[in-house]
Amino acid sequence: MSALPLETEVNLQRFKIANIYKMEFTAQQIASFLNGTVSGDPEVKVNNFSKIEAGKPGTLTFLANPKYEHHIYSTEASIVLVNNDFTPSEPVRATLIKVSNAYAALAMLLNMVEQAKPKKIGVDSSACISATAIVGSDCYIGNFAYIGENVVIGNNSKIYPYAYVGDGVKIGDNTIVYPHVTIYEGCIVGSRCILHAGSVIGADGFGFAPEGEKYNKIPQLGNVILEDDVEIGANTTIDRAVMDSTIIRRGVKLDNLVQIAHNVEIGENTVMAAQVGIAGSAKVGKHCMFGGQVGIAGHITIPDKVNFGAQAGTLGTGIKEGETYLGSPAFPVKDFMRSSVIFPKLPELYRTIGQMQREIEQLKKEITNK
Repeated sequence: MSALPLETEVNLQRFKIANIYKMEFTAQQIASFLNGTVSGDPEVKVNNFSKIEAGKPGTLTFLANPKYEHHIYSTEASIVLVNNDFTPSEPVRATLIKVSNAYAALAMLLNMVEQAKPKKIGVDSSACISATAIVGSDCYIGNFAYIGENVVIGNNSKIYPYAYVGDGVKIGDNTIVYPHVTIYEGCIVGSRCILHAGSVIGADGFGFAPEGEKYNKIPQLGNVILEDDVEIGANTTIDRAVMDSTIIRRGVKLDNLVQIAHNVEIGENTVMAAQVGIAGSAKVGKHCMFGGQVGIAGHITIPDKVNFGAQAGTLGTGIKEGETYLGSPAFPVKDFMRSSVIFPKLPELYRTIGQMQREIEQLKKEITNK
């Protein structure tokens, strides 16, 4: 999680002092935090968030996608964040706060509320911490967490209960390791990372050498490196390299149940939705976006800014920088959309072609017999 700008930090501190006994904000207070403008009642108060289609009095919601505009005219939410260029086509009961980017403004508010929560600090007596481990200041080590030999944990990091941090692991500042996370020996986790429950960093890659009727295990002697500002979803697994490192570059966000195989490299600020699978030694570029259940073959390179829609799969042939792909094998989205119209008609086309072939054969016989 990146640090807030100084101006926002000041506003947050003022907000904490002013609202230490009540978690309510007026529209005007929120607008001042966000450098927005109020359209409606500046004194209306909220104490929670809601979705626009299920808004309730006393809550704040947002409108960023035009597909949801119709909900703004019926929502019961008290305040709605909207973009500066939004002009309602009907009367709106809610108070509007206009900002340059409603979605980013919502994220800032959520971030501020998150930072206002009480912070866990201290080491639980049931935690097992090696005498050779170095734990930074203001850290939290929860119940039954295990910290191995020669581990280094940066300042203000949090290791939740039942997490396992293996020998020689290095963790940066302000990183959160949630319950039941396993970080195998020798792996490196940067600063401001978030590892959600059940994720496994540095398990052996799937490496076996066939010999006759059996498979001999290939020792996996490398590690995993997570650079700064990486977020790993629940039950996601990232395998250690055979040699060298499996590398997840700065700013990467992986959803739940993602599988990253050994010696893979994921470029900066790439995002992957649930159940994506990346096979061994593949390299994925910067700023890519993968939908759910995308599959990438091993030993291929995906260029920068490539988007794969859900369930797309590729062997790497013909993938171009900045393009969007669908299908398996994946091909450009425009071609896929045109083809998708034909897919349901294939059985009929098959029967038609079969009938045409039979008619052609019959005509050939008639011509031959003349």
